[in-house]
Amino acid sequence: MVNNMLTSKQRAYLRGIASEYETIYQIGKNGVTDAVCRDIAEALRKRELIKLRVLENSGWTAREAADAVAQATDSDVVQVIGSKFVLFKRNPKEPVIEGIPKDNK
Repeated sequence: MVNNMLTSKQRAYLRGIASEYETIYQIGKNGVTDAVCRDIAEALRKRELIKLRVLENSGWTAREAADAVAQATDSDVVQVIGSKFVLFKRNPKEPVIEGIPKDNK
């Protein structure tokens, strides 16, 4: 399980932002590979929040792919709806997304 768990407020905020985003990656028939995860990790570093889609021929559910990619990239699953999912990983050196609610721990 990924250890940077988001609070429900943070997740809701990020879901709102992601609703405007285009899908930038697709998980296809090769599934979740190291090469795909490297590309996704780089996109997360630059954007922090990305939307992905799982194609029917992949053999993966969106939840399975989201969990596998999140674990491989040390990111958080923000949302899974149908064949799409959203991942978030804060860039500590160059934060991109402003206004994320603070963690109340």
